[in-house]
Amino acid sequence: MLRALTISAVAAAAAIGVAFAAGEGGHVEDYPFSFDSPVGGYDMGAVQRGYQVYAEVCASCHAVEHLAYRHLGEEGGPFAAYIVRNHETGEEEMVVHKPEHGGRFVDVTDNPYVRAIAQAAIIGDIDPNTGQPVDRPGRISDKFRRPFPNEIAARASNAGAYPPDLSVIVPARHGGADYVRAFLLGFTGEEDGTLFINTAFPGGRTAMAPQLMEGRVAYADADTPQTAEQYATDVATFLQWAADPHMEQRKKTGIVVLAFLAVLAGLLYLAYKQVWRGESH
Repeated sequence: MLRALTISAVAAAAAIGVAFAAGEGGHVEDYPFSFDSPVGGYDMGAVQRGYQVYAEVCASCHAVEHLAYRHLGEEGGPFAAYIVRNHETGEEEMVVHKPEHGGRFVDVTDNPYVRAIAQAAIIGDIDPNTGQPVDRPGRISDKFRRPFPNEIAARASNAGAYPPDLSVIVPARHGGADYVRAFLLGFTGEEDGTLFINTAFPGGRTAMAPQLMEGRVAYADADTPQTAEQYATDVATFLQWAADPHMEQRKKTGIVVLAFLAVLAGLLYLAYKQVWRGESH
């Protein structure tokens, strides 16, 4: 029994070593994302554009199952709406970014941008009267539309490969957002049978074909480059937000806690000096 366990442990360790060695071959560039630093936050323009790239390119194969459309319009979301007063006209207007000063948050149920995004999705459902499958426009309470009804259908549509869910793909991969960006830009144009050469992917070969090319997604902002590099950066930013939408609030809370602890430590030191003043140690 002990011999069998020992052999199994050695085999497992060898398998892990091979996997680690394969991962070493991937080239991942360290990209300066806005959220990398301890006090960094999301570039919401990039998150919005990244959602567009996901919706127009990635969503045909990959799900983001833990997100609902309403999350896009909640506070801290890329399409959160606020009512602000126009200083020139004095009229109130709705904007889709948090203003620097003031502003009244619009509840997600009243957010027209999120409603439009949800209604553009066709969701499979069951008719409550007939019990038959039907397709209907999405609601803000719906989870993001899944591209395939099950794993078998997903593999059948992708030559046997199973497109992973992207809900937590960033923290699940070594290198995080840097890896996701590098993977999307790592295709060399070469093929090995049914696989594609990718310099960032562990092992160098992946079943996914290159998806991002210049001009594929039409950004509304004409000043933003419509290049593969920009698409990859934006969708990596969106996927980081999708995996950790409360990161900014957590960082702010952490800074407040650290400041409190620093002040408390100072007060405790002064109290210690006062209590033991004049005493020899």
